Amino acid sequence: MTRHFDLGGDLRISRMGFGAMRLPASTRGGPANDRDTGIKILQRAVELGVDHIDTAAFYYYQGGPAANEMIRAALAPYPPGLVVATKVGPYRGPGDPFPSGQVPASELRAEVERNLTELGLDRLDLVYLRPGGLEAPSDEPVGERFAVLAGLREEGLIRHLGLSHVSLAQLEEARGIAPVAAVQNRFDVTRPQDAELLAACERDHIAYAPYFPLGGFGIPDDARVNAIAARHGATVPQVLLAGLLALSPVMLAIPGTGSPAHLEENLAAADLALAPEDLAALKR
Repeated sequence: MTRHFDLGGDLRISRMGFGAMRLPASTRGGPANDRDTGIKILQRAVELGVDHIDTAAFYYYQGGPAANEMIRAALAPYPPGLVVATKVGPYRGPGDPFPSGQVPASELRAEVERNLTELGLDRLDLVYLRPGGLEAPSDEPVGERFAVLAGLREEGLIRHLGLSHVSLAQLEEARGIAPVAAVQNRFDVTRPQDAELLAACERDHIAYAPYFPLGGFGIPDDARVNAIAARHGATVPQVLLAGLLALSPVMLAIPGTGSPAHLEENLAAADLALAPEDLAALKR
């Protein structure tokens, strides 16, 4: 199994990365995590070889830390080769515990500039447009808003473009405007419901970086995964992550955590070699 992927054809990254969503708070309802611990987690992740961090300006806890601020405090000036990906599209107003709407096309530039400022960067390596919330992706047009990001890419503010929480039709619409380097949809090995879009990504060498790679708001209790973990002396999260990486060469894993111990456990999944019978069981 190859350990790396060439994002957009020119950014070589490890297929095991880190997602920053859980840095501000480990659960949707809080409480806030400790900022200093989050900074240490980020620094340790890079020490252990992480070179792809996924974030967003709307990843923060009210009255607590913000993911972008912690990333900058922990890692700037950024080491060579570190890729920071972010997302724009969802609107989170003052006092909103979670995003509650969508930013119109006219305000996407400001959102990109906000990420640049918060992260202390002159150019963002990868920016995903994320339409919709947690409901199933729709086929509503994304062209107007994606075209804004394509223009910012032409200006040099963005290196590569991505899409998050989209349908195959929306991916094809966006690709008619500008190249798409990555897709970030909900997917884990216990619910592989996005097979058609994943196949399109494999065909055209587009990275597929699932959000909720460990199941979402709780680790799934899946008999197949539990049995594989017992055979290997591994944890269930490690099997979920190793299964993702084994499933497709375009798959990127971006597990997140607010726990230093869980960080080390998650990253160790890159070294877990699943047997052919394990993979066959996961595909049933």
